Amino acid sequence: MTAPSTAAHAPLVPAPRQSALAPAGPDAALIDQLGWTMTVGACVILAGVMYLVVRALRARGTVATHAWIVGGGLLLPLVILTALLAWSLASTASLSRPSSLNGLRVAVTAKMWWWEVRYTDPATGRDIVLANEIRIPAGRPVYLALTTSDVIHSFWVPALAGKVDMVPGRVHGLMLQADRPGTWRGQCAEFCGTQHARMALHVVAQPQAEFDAWLAAQARPAPAPATAQLARGRQAFLERRCAACHVVRGVTDGSADDALAVGTTRATTGPDLTHVGSRLYLAAGTLSTHQGTLAGWIADPQSHKPGVRMPAVSGLEGEELRALAAWLESLK
Repeated sequence: MTAPSTAAHAPLVPAPRQSALAPAGPDAALIDQLGWTMTVGACVILAGVMYLVVRALRARGTVATHAWIVGGGLLLPLVILTALLAWSLASTASLSRPSSLNGLRVAVTAKMWWWEVRYTDPATGRDIVLANEIRIPAGRPVYLALTTSDVIHSFWVPALAGKVDMVPGRVHGLMLQADRPGTWRGQCAEFCGTQHARMALHVVAQPQAEFDAWLAAQARPAPAPATAQLARGRQAFLERRCAACHVVRGVTDGSADDALAVGTTRATTGPDLTHVGSRLYLAAGTLSTHQGTLAGWIADPQSHKPGVRMPAVSGLEGEELRALAAWLESLK
């Protein structure tokens, strides 16, 4: 079986940023300010204490030395730490309080080792499901309902907000806001198994009009194959029983005019692939999305992400594999 090169024809994907030192949202900016202020305060205390140590060693036993030690070694840290505590409590109280009353709500479920993301279609009220990518309108707060379906995970996009643990059986809220359009990388921040290090996600902030158009496109079912190769790829997806783990709306949910699709059980094991070709990355940030990486992932996912729960699709000939990868890439 021959897969297309995963390095060929790679699209230009925006460089993701994952740094708490480059805040791009109001909560992240406050956390950054808090961190720098605490660091400066700690440095002032350290410098003062070290100065007192040197002074005490040079003039041991004098009354003045005792006064310096009591005044500088006890009172100075007490005053600075008390001021920092009062300021930090007042500042953190102003962090955005999670509120599901906000107009845009997104449900994020952590799984081993990827992220399921659900929006609500404003036109029909139905779920719009995707994976490993959260798109939000720039300049607008978004409520995230965070949970997990297996073990404890932790949601963290450092440029936009702080960490929130995701505990089985519980839903934790987080307000997320990006001040400007851009792409930011997030990460699971709680060790959750073999592929914890490759459990990433990306937040893409867009102007409101672009976001609305994207959400409307995501609500539509998969487009019909436009060429014979794409039709062959769609057929391979059905015949190889990829629908045992994945959903492609309009193909594997019984709504397509195809005998193989009718009656197929709606899957929940793997990511929804209805518009997989429009996502920036595959396998929770492991590979950029294009035909070559799709083919390589299908042929041998373990070589890219050892321990991943997706098995290799065996018995695929080169042409069939390329057709399947081309069809998945066409799902925009």
